[in-house]
Amino acid sequence: MSVSRRIRDSIEKASWVRKMFEEGALRKARYGPENVFDFSLGNPNLEPPAKFKEVLKELASDSSPGMHRYMSNAGLVDTRQAVADYLSNQNNLTFGPEDIVMTVGAAGAMNVVLKAILNPGDEVIIPAPYFLEYNFYTDNYGGIPKTVTTNPDFSLDLSAIEKAISSNTRAVLINNPNNPTGRVYKKDELSRLGELLTQYSQRYGEPIYLISDDPYSKIIYNGLICPSVFDAYRESFLATSFSKDLSLPGERIGYIAVHPLIAEKDIIIEGLILCNRILGFVNAPALMQRLIPFLLGESVEVALYQRKRDILCEGLEAAGYRFARPEGTFYLFPETPIPDDVEFVRSLQEENILTVPGSGFGGPGHFRIAYCVEDETIERSLPGFARVMEKYR
Repeated sequence: MSVSRRIRDSIEKASWVRKMFEEGALRKARYGPENVFDFSLGNPNLEPPAKFKEVLKELASDSSPGMHRYMSNAGLVDTRQAVADYLSNQNNLTFGPEDIVMTVGAAGAMNVVLKAILNPGDEVIIPAPYFLEYNFYTDNYGGIPKTVTTNPDFSLDLSAIEKAISSNTRAVLINNPNNPTGRVYKKDELSRLGELLTQYSQRYGEPIYLISDDPYSKIIYNGLICPSVFDAYRESFLATSFSKDLSLPGERIGYIAVHPLIAEKDIIIEGLILCNRILGFVNAPALMQRLIPFLLGESVEVALYQRKRDILCEGLEAAGYRFARPEGTFYLFPETPIPDDVEFVRSLQEENILTVPGSGFGGPGHFRIAYCVEDETIERSLPGFARVMEKYR
């Protein structure tokens, strides 16, 4: 056997996103890139802010010794202090560098948190639809992912979460704003979730942690604000990255922030730092760590994503698609006109439109469109979307 049974099983369940990305490469080679409308992967098409390249050039030419050496597994102190100051300004709390661990992206952050807190058999509650990799991250450490439904508008269904809580519940993992739905969980939703977790943590005598995966928190539309998980609940972690708001997914830089008043903070922080090392990350990329303090207040031009959203939504609405207009991210999650979302996505492929079945995100009967593409790609795809919808009317 070339790979373990566990990995063989995981390959069978692997993300639809990558499968569609690979399908896109084949179709582009066959039909020409300009004739394939690839909405499969959330790979930002906007370039990083101009300040990124300015600071990067300065850092690249800095000949100071030690620029690229190892540092503390938690990350550079100056960078962690800058992140702590930024979070202190964004929250009603005071963070210090000891509350921050720099990581290899948000995926690295979540793996570090889950490694640190999970015992084999512990359950992690995940509202669906959700980013499918959460299943793999949880399974990595012997945890059991336990998905729950959300409301029809994709807001949190607190009754479903409460029914899923047991003495084995170790954490609730949310993604705000949500991939794939674009839903922004509101302040009152998070507050009520915090109250619920407080109640059951007291009942079972162990904290149930709340982990918020927030890499899209700056990509918000129409004046909305992504509320802080730290205002909602003390036993909480923030896992985030600069992949989306700075368009730096390939640089793999993110961080974990721990609520400054979390119980047993010292041992939790020690555990996170140890896990950052023993998982093989060692430390987050040094050059990117040095760059981040200069860019914490920066982001790509979100209005450009909002324009893409509006072009897509208006075109699909005219063609008869039904959906909740996304409040953030760069994803749209329409309903499919037939129950079989895989069949519908295959029909879109016949028009060289590449999307991902909602089943891949725990949301059957829907499909995901990643509209972080050129405006022209969206505009030229709309007739094909309309033809496929007409086929199923």
